[in-house]
Amino acid sequence: MQALAEAQQATDTLTRSDEPVEPASVEEAPAQAAREEQSTMGKSPRLISLDAFRGFTILGMLLVNNVGLSDLTPRQLTHADWTGRVHFADFIFPWFLFIVGVALPWASLSAKRRGVRGWRYAHRVVSRTAVLFLLGCLIHSAIARQPVIDLGVLQLIGLAYCAGAFLLELPWVMWLPVAAGLLTAHWALLKFLSVPGYGAGTVTEEVNAVRYLNDRFLAAFHLRGLLSVIPTTAMVLIGASVGKLLAAPGQGHARKAILTAVAGVFLALAGLLWSVDLPMSKPLWTAPYILYTAGWGAVILALMYCAVDWAGWRWIAFPFTVAGVNAIFAYVAPILVKVMVLQTWKWPLDPAITLEHGLQSQCAAVAGGIWGAWLYTFGYIACWWLILLYLYQKKIYIRA
Repeated sequence: MQALAEAQQATDTLTRSDEPVEPASVEEAPAQAAREEQSTMGKSPRLISLDAFRGFTILGMLLVNNVGLSDLTPRQLTHADWTGRVHFADFIFPWFLFIVGVALPWASLSAKRRGVRGWRYAHRVVSRTAVLFLLGCLIHSAIARQPVIDLGVLQLIGLAYCAGAFLLELPWVMWLPVAAGLLTAHWALLKFLSVPGYGAGTVTEEVNAVRYLNDRFLAAFHLRGLLSVIPTTAMVLIGASVGKLLAAPGQGHARKAILTAVAGVFLALAGLLWSVDLPMSKPLWTAPYILYTAGWGAVILALMYCAVDWAGWRWIAFPFTVAGVNAIFAYVAPILVKVMVLQTWKWPLDPAITLEHGLQSQCAAVAGGIWGAWLYTFGYIACWWLILLYLYQKKIYIRA
């Protein structure tokens, strides 16, 4: 939405520089390992494929959020119902979290080179989390037309980033075991916590342990969804393990790409297998959903790594990289403009309708109903891509 930043997160200053924004920073432990890696991995070139994957995810979000076809919207661009299926729209949010994790090992070395350690590191992580949280509340407040404090996309990304960043202080061999422990704990919560009137193990859209805890204890404090930090932190740690693999010195491109792809296939298959016991669910962030979406994310990143960082075909990544290096701006600005301008201002030719409806009507008049809707959708995406291209060419990057 660097912690979407990737990964490219929070935005409190607009800067000019000769390099794209560094992803969210965090130190690695132990200190001896850090010193050994600083002279190797710390000097690795920027992972262009990660910028491309981030940009691909951002553009996918813009597509999903701005389809104007109503009931005719292709199924893959809508969120799946409570059936255990996963549509393309359901991959966007978890991929943001996965990307945050992949970026962390790279950002760790960058932070250490700049001397960001100890309390400075902790302050930086907490500050970025706070900015992400406030940006998320700003978006929700703009939509509601009143102040809102809750846990939405950016808020959850910020909290998962914060937890993952501090957990990366553990030795890297512990990252996946901790992720597995978090997913197992969340699974056990759904399977064994008794819901009054239904007992333990009931997992449906309307009745489940997470929903019960949200309604009974967390909603009153505007913390509904806080339990989702458990599995989303696991997603960040899975991404960090992939990032550690891709950043490892002394490993060939082929080995890195193959291991990443194999790991992705294994994760996706593990998610499918686990879904026999617990359904894949985006609202609940179930363990099978986390593993399945992380697996596909790893596979796509491996393919992009082969094409961009190995083969050097950067022209393939360019359209996505333009969006990926300014991920926070690309996430926040289109939503605020849509809510505060397009859906609020009146169409000059007909004050009875909004600017958004007026533009959609003009597109329909030019290309017909269905094609006009696609013209509006891709026109809106193209406008924002051109703005991002301008920022990219001017070397303007939004950063914390």
